[in-house]
Amino acid sequence: MSYPIDRRAVLAGATLGGMTLASAGAQAQARSAAATPEIYELRTYHLVNGSMRARLDAYLRDAFMPAARRAGCGPIGVFAVSIGPASPSVLVLIPHPTLADFAALPARLAADQQHGQAGAPFLDAAPSAPGYASLDVKLMRAFPHMPRIEVPAGGAARLFELRTYFSPSDKTGATKIEMFDTGGETEIFRRTGLTPVFFAQDLTGERLPSLTYMLTFPDLATRERNWRTFGSDPAWKRLIATPGLTDPEITTGIDNSILGPTPYSQI
Repeated sequence: MSYPIDRRAVLAGATLGGMTLASAGAQAQARSAAATPEIYELRTYHLVNGSMRARLDAYLRDAFMPAARRAGCGPIGVFAVSIGPASPSVLVLIPHPTLADFAALPARLAADQQHGQAGAPFLDAAPSAPGYASLDVKLMRAFPHMPRIEVPAGGAARLFELRTYFSPSDKTGATKIEMFDTGGETEIFRRTGLTPVFFAQDLTGERLPSLTYMLTFPDLATRERNWRTFGSDPAWKRLIATPGLTDPEITTGIDNSILGPTPYSQI
């Protein structure tokens, strides 16, 4: 059974720089309430060791990303799997303003002469030397109160963590989204050093319902330390112990990968 989340009870006494987490969350929600959530396209290019990676990098860097930005997409993230089941592969995160913009992108790319010229070695690759082994595409919709990607500050090496939570029903999936979006979990993330890039509901996938989010850290040691801090946080312990919000009630599993950004990634 799912119960409404009492944010005031869960977050009582937790502070962020002198401001209650509930107040900080309310302010963030007010700022983003008027924004339309982005649609995220997550492409996973599965590769074979060898020359595929170089051809794909050249296409993404010199042809696809400039053309996609001209078409109104972005910022675009490009990541290689460092730790996870999909290696070797390259993940491309493409924010679209709307679902219609996602649907229109192939035609816009086809009409973009610069894209066709710069991308010719990849787009016209012979079957004997393909640009990739296979391609998976997942569509997601940003959470209402985090409707845009938050690009981390540049100038330093970073890693990214991509996590997908699976739920046993639409109702429990909506409850898990509520925990993040308005129930206080995102505020606890931020306070304990789990810096989000995006949160999104999965619109397509093999194990729906599910949600996906991305975090960023300066290094693996910081990631391990901050996850431990999160796990021992009193507000998190109260939230996860709330009847109707425990993991066995609303999640059936988690997929997790550690990603490294390419030198040309915009995220």
